[in-house]
Amino acid sequence: MKLVVLLSVGRHPVSGKPALPRTEAQAIRIAAELGASIGLHVGPDAFPAEAALGHGLDRAVHLACAGGPDPIGPLVARIATEAPDVVLAGRRGQGGEETGLAPYAVAARLGVPIVPDAVAIRPAGDGLVEVDQALPKGALRRLVVRTPLVVTVHPNAPAPLPYAFGKARRGSIERVDAAAADLAAVAPAPEERPYRKRPKMMRAAGGSAADRLKAVTGEATAGGAKILDGPTPEDAAKEVLAFLRRVGVLAPAGAGATGPTA
Repeated sequence: MKLVVLLSVGRHPVSGKPALPRTEAQAIRIAAELGASIGLHVGPDAFPAEAALGHGLDRAVHLACAGGPDPIGPLVARIATEAPDVVLAGRRGQGGEETGLAPYAVAARLGVPIVPDAVAIRPAGDGLVEVDQALPKGALRRLVVRTPLVVTVHPNAPAPLPYAFGKARRGSIERVDAAAADLAAVAPAPEERPYRKRPKMMRAAGGSAADRLKAVTGEATAGGAKILDGPTPEDAAKEVLAFLRRVGVLAPAGAGATGPTA
């Protein structure tokens, strides 16, 4: 089985220094147990490739380019050349310039399936692999998927192999200038707007169990719920008082109540 491990530059959670993300080091261990594997990194610095060699890789490819262009083009071009059975990547970014979206973009460009949150991979014969996928609350799900495919590694996967300086020195890094045709400018930054809370419905307490269930599932509106979007202070106060009278917190209007009025 032939495997490729995508490498990125993360940040150490304590020191803040550049570091190979832990889930990528775990991906290297999984790949080392399955067959021939290489690391693949796009960027101006070969640090991730050097760190990956010490964790078990025999060979890494550094596609050198400036920090501005989108790395997906060179990644996809090189992966197509290598034609691996499985492409492994970390689950998410680790505080560096990576976003964690590269595996999904690569799978979309290659037109292959992606399996997230894997903790183990085993060959199943006839171009198939078994993937143990981590689920919430410690559960696992076993998937049988046809190769080629992209897999992201969950933190619950086996721990990375210890870093070995000797293995890092014996490994080789192939430096290749990323082809200009494969590089594309980074997409413009999305528009940013101040966070604005969505208006919430004021629901009356009580009602039958069926009414409460309908209110939770959205099949019906319980208790005369009403949404006010940008009301004046006077209108908002009137609605709050009306709601409190409706649920019995305040006495009905005109019944000699001594509480506040609108």
